[in-house]
Amino acid sequence: MPEPADQKNDVLRVDFQFRRELAEKVEGNLAGFCYQCGACVGDCPSTTYSSEFNPREIMLKVLYGLGEELLVEDSIIWQCTNCYNCYERCPQDVKPVEVIISLKNMLADRGFYPEAVGKIIKTFEETGRTTPLSPAVDRQRARFGLPPLEPVPMDEIRKLIEPAPD
Repeated sequence: MPEPADQKNDVLRVDFQFRRELAEKVEGNLAGFCYQCGACVGDCPSTTYSSEFNPREIMLKVLYGLGEELLVEDSIIWQCTNCYNCYERCPQDVKPVEVIISLKNMLADRGFYPEAVGKIIKTFEETGRTTPLSPAVDRQRARFGLPPLEPVPMDEIRKLIEPAPD
């Protein structure tokens, strides 16, 4: 009996190229060990405060190679707080937060990041620090008996962040 016409296109094709690209950015194929138990969701602050963010669903999309759903402008990925609760809870040592951080890096490589992240990137590229120094920082450090911050070797930083030759 032939399939109805509307079901013929319901085939999901795994994008292995996306999975390989992600595997290069994270410790190999971590996502391949995720068996969708949902332990990563239970203590996730982003899931608590967002009806859209769900690390288990993100991992499922990674398993299926659905990069086109994850690597988009205004991606849900940016709602992850990098708290590492999912890392601690995962019984398979999949390290969902490491996968998500790698996805954030892939998004940044494509130029898709929130304005606040763009400001941090710009500050880092200019100063070598993610937070600009100010007299208030110096006062706080002195208050806690810490020495002044040393200058950042920007020539070394620039070498590290310059794009790799193709």
